[in-house]
Amino acid sequence: MPAISFQSVFKTFQTARGPFQALDGVRFDIQDGEFFGLLGPNGAGKTTLISILAGLAQATSGSVLVHGVDVATQSARARRMLGVVPQELVFDPFFNVREALKFQSGYFGVKHNDDWIDELLHSLGLTDKANHNMRQLSGGMKRRMLVAQALVHKPPVIVLDEPTAGVDVELRQTLWQFIAKLNREGSTVLLTTHYLEEAEALCGRIAMLKNGKVVALDSTTELLKAASSNVLRFKLDAELPPELAAKARVTGRIVQFPANDALEIERYLAAVREAGLQAQDVEIRKADLEDVFLDVMHQHEGSRA
Repeated sequence: MPAISFQSVFKTFQTARGPFQALDGVRFDIQDGEFFGLLGPNGAGKTTLISILAGLAQATSGSVLVHGVDVATQSARARRMLGVVPQELVFDPFFNVREALKFQSGYFGVKHNDDWIDELLHSLGLTDKANHNMRQLSGGMKRRMLVAQALVHKPPVIVLDEPTAGVDVELRQTLWQFIAKLNREGSTVLLTTHYLEEAEALCGRIAMLKNGKVVALDSTTELLKAASSNVLRFKLDAELPPELAAKARVTGRIVQFPANDALEIERYLAAVREAGLQAQDVEIRKADLEDVFLDVMHQHEGSRA
């Protein structure tokens, strides 16, 4: 039985301009114990899908199951199996960290779990903040607290919606070490993130959404195999000619071209020289998940009617 099953999920919102279809027949399963990535540009439908999974929104049609339990018809039972870390920093300003975790435990009927709370505080670097009021925490500490609250009832399925957005490197490392440990111990993890290097390093399988549809679904290894075999990367102090820029991915001074072989690499470099430009710090690297993601998104340009 899958840990999570999305079964032909549609979601339509009524707007001033008429109906807007946020999800268009999303269908895939996440197996028990998987570390699964859900990727897509802003507005692709990721947060809407997670809101339906968490019981915060209702699908227009279709169903979502958590270990076989329908999140719409058996919401309380399904919710106990989920630990959801939202994007927004939501906290109760009237309690300290330990008190807030105890109250969160009570919502799920969990008592006498002080040892687990201590482990969460230690693993997430919150031990010295245990008696601090929530209002005294920095943004990064509040983000750690959201993770602790999501895990306080030991859910078998962990849902992380942009958990490291805007946080420092130390927190990201601490969080991923702990989540990876829980995954090795059997927890299922569903991650949405814009940090594609995180998804590549952590996720065994990935689904990509665009305009509410699944446009790619495969193991991370197979997705990377399908990408261009190499990427030519260099820096420029001037703009590329339009005909070259149309083929490149340009980020500030960094220029990247997909290149399948040595001849294609040389053609790009020759074209840059003929344009009177000098490439600096030239290197050739293997395609990564960001290259795959951009390829997939470009293949589905204009898929929304």
